[in-house]
Amino acid sequence: MIIKNLEDKSIVWFNDTNEYLVVEPIVAEILSLTEKNKTKEEINNAISKKINIPKSELNNLIEDVTLLTQTTVAKKNDEIIPIEKPIKFLKTIFYKINNIIFKVDFSSEYELSLVHPKFAHLQIESTDKINHYFKVYSDTNFISFIVDNVNIGVWKLNEAHYFQGKFSMKIVELMHQKSENNWLGVFHASAISNGKDAMLFLGDSGNGKSTSLALLQANNFTYLADDFVPVAAKNQEVYSFPSAISIKKNSLETLLPIYPELKTSAEYHFKRLNKIVRYLPPKNSDYTKHLPCKNLVFIKYKKNSSLQCNRISNINAFEQLVPDSWLSPLKENAEIFLNWFTNLNCYQLTYSDNNKMVAIVSKIFNNEL
Repeated sequence: MIIKNLEDKSIVWFNDTNEYLVVEPIVAEILSLTEKNKTKEEINNAISKKINIPKSELNNLIEDVTLLTQTTVAKKNDEIIPIEKPIKFLKTIFYKINNIIFKVDFSSEYELSLVHPKFAHLQIESTDKINHYFKVYSDTNFISFIVDNVNIGVWKLNEAHYFQGKFSMKIVELMHQKSENNWLGVFHASAISNGKDAMLFLGDSGNGKSTSLALLQANNFTYLADDFVPVAAKNQEVYSFPSAISIKKNSLETLLPIYPELKTSAEYHFKRLNKIVRYLPPKNSDYTKHLPCKNLVFIKYKKNSSLQCNRISNINAFEQLVPDSWLSPLKENAEIFLNWFTNLNCYQLTYSDNNKMVAIVSKIFNNEL
């Protein structure tokens, strides 16, 4: 395991399960002693010197904590059966990202709907000059994904969002020429830059991450990513991801005067997520950008609220960030991630006035708060 002290807590990372746990420092110390194969008596003696509680309570505490180390990885009993690749595909679409051309075969409208809407702005005419060849197909139970003749995976249809994540990850790997092991993680966030640094916006669905991103893009900030934000292990920088910005119906009134093209944009109803969205292409077309990130902002649009922007504890931010993120299972990357996160400035921003939101974001970028 890895133990990282942060503020008045400790974060413990478990190698076997790739899980992070925020605990009291005394709990982390018991876990550390347990990992070193210390006997219960040795642990008891070491801990009794640091906290003054009755022996019976101490024994119970040590017993409860040591159970945390007895982790097991649940085995899936559901059988995943490889499905037969179709002889003919319904639709072939070519996408160009920077100078890389992806050819993607879809076997039905269903697979097309899972991928195409957020990448439609990258579509080009058919060409023989392709760099990578994706194939996506399904039957009544499973969906399969092949990249350059390598079978990447098979997922149950009710877990198609895992396929969508893997599809996006393959795009990121190939466009930035970094394998999955070279990434710290991917965050469910929006990312913007001022040309020098990046900033991540996080929050529950409907809180205004994507709307804020669109507003900031219209105010001379640069789009980096929406909903899928990759951070590299080597330099801990935020990398571009080329999907369009997802705009929910209740944001149209705000954004139509700025982006009139949204009026005629196709509307998509995602039943699993219970949301209706339109997609707004990013203004920039250079998806090679990658920048350091100093600030993490939990953003929330709240009608008629006054502007509130306050620093929050990194522990508070960590507990909100991790559950929605894909984090590398490699120990060296987990250690880098914890060190990187410790140095972030974390904020909670609530707003109703768009101009004030843009102004406060500028101040955060300029270290004026």
